[in-house]
Amino acid sequence: MIDLTIDDAVATVVLNNPEKLNALGEQALKDLGAAYDEAEASGVRALVLRGEGRAFCAGRDISGVDPRDDDVMGYLGGLVTPLLRRMSVFPAPTFAAAHGACLGVGLGLLIATDVVYVADTAKIGSPFAALGATLDSGGHALFFERLGAHKTLDLIYTGRLMSGTEAVASGLFSQVFPADEVLAAAESAAKTAADGATGAFLASKELVRRLRDERLGLWESVDHENAAQAALCDTDDYREGFAAFQDKRKPEFRGR
Repeated sequence: MIDLTIDDAVATVVLNNPEKLNALGEQALKDLGAAYDEAEASGVRALVLRGEGRAFCAGRDISGVDPRDDDVMGYLGGLVTPLLRRMSVFPAPTFAAAHGACLGVGLGLLIATDVVYVADTAKIGSPFAALGATLDSGGHALFFERLGAHKTLDLIYTGRLMSGTEAVASGLFSQVFPADEVLAAAESAAKTAADGATGAFLASKELVRRLRDERLGLWESVDHENAAQAALCDTDDYREGFAAFQDKRKPEFRGR
């Protein structure tokens, strides 16, 4: 089950199948995409993703899957990858609060989120050696980029899971918190972002995407920064930010 609530321009999307550690079957993936569509249509200015129960998301729900006729490409290529792409371009800052198991597709959900806060006791890695399968949902790219080839393959070959503390220390995610504080931290950050100049945040989000996906060099990046800044000059928030600074008051941004 996927739950969506919207409060004061902040959407909260909840993976709510705790009996299965929020593992995702085909319908759950479709429902998750629909929740993001609804949140976008509502015009929210930030979004929080979290899991209910003991885990964030243990990956794919393989109960009842027969490996002899498993449509892996239909699941991964037809459902998971389009969802992760859709999540990654959500037109507002996105935050995840991750605890417990964050594996497989669950790890992919974190990769597709802008800012990830993890509990110190979170479990992150590639347990698929025991299934005769391999890491998916963007895990190879994340681990290789942040950890290098040797540590990536060590995690994959051994199936060792990293704690949230180790994952943040290794540069995988943003910040680590005690398990009973991670959700509040993500919610607070989302509220702060929703009250901010979200148009400027989205410009940075797009620049970071291009740096990652297009491997821009320094001066190409500077050119794109210049263009983004020039475009922001025409926005109400840009003018409000300058006026507030000059008037020595707190700005009142509206996301436009």
